[in-house]
Amino acid sequence: MEEPNFFDKVYEVAKLIPYGRVTSYGAIAKYLGAARSARMVGWAMNKSLEKDIPAHRVVNRIGLLTGKQHFGGTNLMQQLLENEGVKVVDNQIVDFKKHFWDPFVELG
Repeated sequence: MEEPNFFDKVYEVAKLIPYGRVTSYGAIAKYLGAARSARMVGWAMNKSLEKDIPAHRVVNRIGLLTGKQHFGGTNLMQQLLENEGVKVVDNQIVDFKKHFWDPFVELG
């Protein structure tokens, strides 16, 4: 069986982010042993929208919705997060630490 590529590994982690929680590109990269590859995780998220990946739950390291332009130029990313109880003001997650899910801590 073929070894999953980096994007596939990113998607497997992203699928584990719980409803109402968020993580960062860097946290996923660190969990996958590629701590300096946050930008590559972002590229994976950009390509994930046609898949069943909760890309709206992946934000930058300070809680900014930096990937929102990949949701059709709408506020869909914010709407999806708010539907899960995550408040967003000016493209910034309110109380980011409370909502942050760290795969390194949660998955080991």
